[in-house]
Amino acid sequence: MRSVDSYDDIIDLPHHVSANRPHMSVYDRAAQFSPFAALKGYDDEIDEAARLTESKIEPDGARAEELNEKLLLLAEQADAHPVVRLTYFVPDGKKSGGAYLTKEDALRKLDADDRKIILRCGTVVPFENIWEIELK
Repeated sequence: MRSVDSYDDIIDLPHHVSANRPHMSVYDRAAQFSPFAALKGYDDEIDEAARLTESKIEPDGARAEELNEKLLLLAEQADAHPVVRLTYFVPDGKKSGGAYLTKEDALRKLDADDRKIILRCGTVVPFENIWEIELK
């Protein structure tokens, strides 16, 4: 291993400046050492694969009956636009499963023909994705 003293012969020499090549900026020099992504988008794919989703839970007989009763009650009050709190399943657009969301808002419309609830904020929830209904 060389000691600092062994550089005495070159330590005071002037810095070399090339006559053939222009001086490189600090920014360009730094770019030489920046990380290189050989697999563009790979990190995004890994993150997507690691993202967790929930499975949709199908209501059993008693829960389905309770939901139907609450839907009937909500249909009777639909003209008054009551505030409801819905917990519902939203399917994931990229992979199997999805997430359960809860939203509280005034009812805009209960569409029995298309089997969906439309809230004042514009959220549309199909009957088959509803897990819980609370009338406020």
